[in-house]
Amino acid sequence: MLKRLNKYISDSGFCSRRAADALIEKGSVRVNGEVPELGTKIGVDDQVTVDGKLIKPVAEDKTDRVYLAYNKPVGITCTTERKVQGNIIDAIGFPTRIFPIGRLDKPSEGLILLTSDGDIVNKILRAENAHEKHYRVVVNRVVSDDFIQKMSSGVPILDTVTKPCVVRRAGKFGFDIVLTQGLNRQIRRMCEYLGYEVTRLTRKRIMHVDLSGIKPGQYRHLTAAEMTEMNKALEGSTKTFTER
Repeated sequence: MLKRLNKYISDSGFCSRRAADALIEKGSVRVNGEVPELGTKIGVDDQVTVDGKLIKPVAEDKTDRVYLAYNKPVGITCTTERKVQGNIIDAIGFPTRIFPIGRLDKPSEGLILLTSDGDIVNKILRAENAHEKHYRVVVNRVVSDDFIQKMSSGVPILDTVTKPCVVRRAGKFGFDIVLTQGLNRQIRRMCEYLGYEVTRLTRKRIMHVDLSGIKPGQYRHLTAAEMTEMNKALEGSTKTFTER
């Protein structure tokens, strides 16, 4: 059975499919020693290398894939670039190659998922799939009823209006918000538009996975039950990447 080259590379755990496309366009990939084109399909007897490194095919049942939940502390940067001080890969120190699913700003903390399964990344990130992300936010002013109403109804940022979402007060200066979008620094920009400044932002949950049992700076493997639920939730998800 033939497989597209970018999927072959991402399935191996080397990188995401989008990053694989970039490597192919850059000329870093070889198939049987030759420079391939985007869209090239790979068979069982083909040999794929990236910058000379042999890419091994993924196990058909994906038993060799890694799925982690990490409680990111403030100050860690969600990048696989090892030259960046405080990058998430060095912070975790996992023995095999993994990469984060999406991002969490350096000044933010909380849950982020990491994996060696490039095929699952875009399914989770795609905005139209409406996968929930739950945040606890603390701001510099008293949270008013007007603020809650406006945040939940939609705020104009980045040349668009944010989708309606669930927002609930959590103390005098805090609130919980559940998003299905992933606009760049979305919560901070929404608050800024309404005259508030975020002083602490913690992601508590992604889909059905939460921070239970994970201290800041620690990670755990997703359980079999969590993976079963995730795969079921992603059955109808497309794989086209549209947000960050």
